[in-house]
Amino acid sequence: MAQYTLRDLRDDADRLGLRSHAGPVDDRQIVRVDLAAVDRLDALATGTLAIIDGEEQPPPFRIDVALRQASARGLAGLVFTAPLTLAETARVLAERAGVPVFSAVGVGAADLAKTIDRAISGGASEAMMRGAHAIALATEAAASADSTTESILSVAGGALGVALSIAPDQAVAWTDADAVFIGEVLIGRLMADRTDGATQVSLPVIASLLSRVAQRQSRDRFAPTQSRADLLVELVLAEPSRAEGFVAQAARLGLPLSQSHAVAWLAPTGTADPDARAPRSVQPALELFALQLVEAREEMWHVAFLQDDLLLVCTEEHGAGDHQRRVREVAMLIQERAQEIAGSDWAYTLGLGTPQVGALGLRQSAAEARIAAESAIAAGRLGGVELTDVTGLRRVLLDVYASPISRELLHDILRPLDDLGPERALQSVRTLLVYLAHEGSLVHAGRELMLHPNGVGYRMRRIRELLGIDLADPDARFAVELACRVRLLGAG
Repeated sequence: MAQYTLRDLRDDADRLGLRSHAGPVDDRQIVRVDLAAVDRLDALATGTLAIIDGEEQPPPFRIDVALRQASARGLAGLVFTAPLTLAETARVLAERAGVPVFSAVGVGAADLAKTIDRAISGGASEAMMRGAHAIALATEAAASADSTTESILSVAGGALGVALSIAPDQAVAWTDADAVFIGEVLIGRLMADRTDGATQVSLPVIASLLSRVAQRQSRDRFAPTQSRADLLVELVLAEPSRAEGFVAQAARLGLPLSQSHAVAWLAPTGTADPDARAPRSVQPALELFALQLVEAREEMWHVAFLQDDLLLVCTEEHGAGDHQRRVREVAMLIQERAQEIAGSDWAYTLGLGTPQVGALGLRQSAAEARIAAESAIAAGRLGGVELTDVTGLRRVLLDVYASPISRELLHDILRPLDDLGPERALQSVRTLLVYLAHEGSLVHAGRELMLHPNGVGYRMRRIRELLGIDLADPDARFAVELACRVRLLGAG
C-alpha cells in the first residue's frame, strides 16, 4: 500500500481546505490522524497528524509549547481549525523542529480527520472523493467563457496532486478513454505524471472536458477563416461575370479581394485506385494543421476544400516580393503532412498558381494551380510540385478552362468520342488536334503521331462519323481545335 506523505497532504490542500503556514513539507509519512487538545500532544504516537479543534487561536506560548512537544514526539504535523496567525518565533521554531503547521478554517475537525484517514488508508472511497473533487473543479473551469485547456489541466492537476498534460500520440483511438480531440481530429492523449485510483477515475471525464473546450477554442480562433473559405469556394466555381459581385461580401468577412492572391492546389490520388475518395479522416486533420501552421504568419491565408482537394490562398499587397515562394513553402509543409496522415496508399500532388490581382485574378491563379496539379496527375507525376507555364496561348486556354460553362460547351463538341472509352477517346482527341494543326495533311500528321498516313486517315474517318461536324467549315474547325486544346489541357 502506498504511503501518504506530507507532500501528498499539501497536494490535497485545496480539496481538504488546508492552508500551510510554516514548517517543512516533505516526503515524511503520515502514519495516522487524531484529534487532540493543544496541551495534550504528549499522548500521541510518532507519525500522527494532530488536528487541534477550536474556534479561536491558542495563545502564542501554547503554540510554541505544542511545537516543542510535537517535535519531541515525532508528530507528522499540526492542523488548527481556528484562524491562525503565527508569530515569528513560532515560524522559526516550526522550521527548526521540522513540524509543519496548517490551518483548516471552517472545516469540521471530525470530517477532516475522517477524510485524511481515508487518504492514509489509500482506499477506494478516498480515491473516488479525490477524483470527484477534481472533476467538479474541472467542470467549473470548463464552463467559464474564457477557459482554456491549460487552465483545466492546472485546476484538475492541482486537485489530483499530479501534473497533467496532453501528449501527442498518433496511436490514440476514438475509443480510448483518455483521448483528446477537436471535432473529428484526434490531437493527443491526456497524461498524468503518476497514476493512482483518483486519476484513473477522473481522467476520462477531464479528457472529455478538454475536448469540448479545445473545440470551442478552435472555433473561436478559426471561425472567420472558415467563413472566408466558403466564399472562396463559391468564387472559384462561379462564372467570371459574377466574380466582382463577391467583393463587398468578401470585405465584410475581412477578405480584401482587390489585393494580390497566389493559390496552391493540393489533390489526392489513390495509388491503387485513382478514382477512390480520400479517407474521411484526412480533411479535418489537414484543415486544422493548415490553420495552425499559417496562424502566426504575417500574410493573410485562407484554407478551403473542394471535395477532397485543398485550396490554399495567400493574400498580400500587390507587388509583394517572393509571393509565390512563400505559398510554395507553406503548401509543401501541408503536402508533407497530408501524406503522413493518409499513408502510403495515397499521393498528394501540389499545383502552384502565379500571383494575380483582384477577384478575377484569384480565380485565374486557382485555375493555374488546379491545371498544374491535374496535368501532373494525368501524366503520372504523382506526389510532386508543379508550376503551370502560363504564357501565350496557354494563358488564354486557362481562362477558358476556368469557366465551367465554357468548359462544358467545348466538352459537348467532343462528347461523342467518350463512347470509345477513356484511352481511345484521348487518343482520338490528340489525333484530331494534330490533324487540324497540320491543316488536314495526313502525311505531316502521321509523322508527328508516328503513324502511317493511312492509319491517320482511318482514325479521322471514324472521328468524323462520331462528331458529325464539317471540318471544312472554318468556324467549326476553330471550335473543334479549341475544344481539343482545352480537353488536353485538363488531361495533362
